[in-house]
Amino acid sequence: MKKIALLSFLFLTLTSSYSQELNIPVFTQYLADNPFVISPTYAGIGDNLRIRANGLTQWVGIQDAPDNQSVYADFRIANQSGVGASFYNDKNGYTNQAGAKFTFAHHIILDYYSKQYLSFGMSFNINTFNIDIAKLSPTDPDYGITNDRRTTNNNFDVGFLYRWDQFYLSVNGANILGKNIDQFSGYKIEPNLLLNYQVYTGYVIKTANYSEIEPSAFFQYFASDGRSSTDLNFKYRKYNNRDEYYWVGASYRFLNDQVLKPLNLGPMFGFKKSVFYFGYSYQMTFNEMASFNSGTHMITIGLDFLQGISDCPCTQSVDHHGWGY
Repeated sequence: MKKIALLSFLFLTLTSSYSQELNIPVFTQYLADNPFVISPTYAGIGDNLRIRANGLTQWVGIQDAPDNQSVYADFRIANQSGVGASFYNDKNGYTNQAGAKFTFAHHIILDYYSKQYLSFGMSFNINTFNIDIAKLSPTDPDYGITNDRRTTNNNFDVGFLYRWDQFYLSVNGANILGKNIDQFSGYKIEPNLLLNYQVYTGYVIKTANYSEIEPSAFFQYFASDGRSSTDLNFKYRKYNNRDEYYWVGASYRFLNDQVLKPLNLGPMFGFKKSVFYFGYSYQMTFNEMASFNSGTHMITIGLDFLQGISDCPCTQSVDHHGWGY
């Protein structure tokens, strides 16, 4: 048990310096009908007020494993513009970060008849990051952590989204500014380049009986060290005549230099009933920690209000994929 605890401590300490650098871990939150998680361009893309709350517990069974809570809300403020906000708290071992993002997006009609639209978005980010050195053991000076390691940083995300009928492509640059690391100068592996690029694309295929399937992919590249990963996703939705639906799906994540060695793999499901939304996903872990945990669990609950607040064809409403009743 001591060996397991030591491995966990070292693993969590090292990964915290990379995974928490103003980059809130993205698992399957965006697949819970909330792509606003990964791109500011989705702010106000619907014709309603959309709220989503996520609770994520990673590597269940490992002490001090990552744990994340977040809330996202976005809505229209004009016929072709939208705003959004998100708030999060993320704990990883003995490190913790919390913050908020405030977003504006504008949506343009490129061609009315072929349903082509272009969206631009920007987010202003506020983040606080700290290491709880009182809980570190051992406190060897070689760790370079001997005083309070708390810092606050501001940053920006920018992106664009292109939609053509049932096809979509989102390109996003997150944390485009460098990070203030003055208080972390003794921490040898602390990076100051936080920029990461994200590409999200997919296509919705309508099938019989008011149902559809949606294959999609999410690519993320970290400029600091060249790491990159890809999610391959699949979803099936089934609608009723009240614009309600349920869905099931699966997600497969891998490092791009290890395509056949998955990091995470797992099922998802959810439903929308009236204004209420619920989603759940489970991911099995396939790295060195797989033997010591039972996987990652995520729950999403949400509310959709004020349906029809915009009549612009660039909106993405409940029946945005073309089902008419």
